[in-house]
Amino acid sequence: MSESAETEKNHVILFDGVCNLCNGFVRFFVKRDPLKNLCFAPLQSKKGQRILAESGLPVDNLASIVFVEDGHTHLNSTAVLRACKYLRSPWPTMKILLLIPSFLRNWIYRWIAKNRYRWFGKLEDCPLPQPNDTDRFI
Repeated sequence: MSESAETEKNHVILFDGVCNLCNGFVRFFVKRDPLKNLCFAPLQSKKGQRILAESGLPVDNLASIVFVEDGHTHLNSTAVLRACKYLRSPWPTMKILLLIPSFLRNWIYRWIAKNRYRWFGKLEDCPLPQPNDTDRFI
């Protein structure tokens, strides 16, 4: 399957591949998305960098989860909450949090993102996906 076919078929979550918190987030989503609606790519990867550039986002800013959904790019808390709708129940109900003004949600998100390496640690390299999940990573 070509890269463009993969990104058209699935919704893409870009994440900081060396961040322990972000990798935990990805494992959480993989486990709760049995229909495989979502695919993933590290922000640092060639494919992640290409998607960032195509979305008009800076390729050197790795402080946000990015969610590409039906050609629309979402950042920060909006990215996480919109991606939740593709998970099995009860996680789609998290979209109710989108009613909270984004400036407040994103202030909390950025505070966590700013401290994520100190609180959760940082890896030297992006970990490889589990063998049964390799089709989820582009």
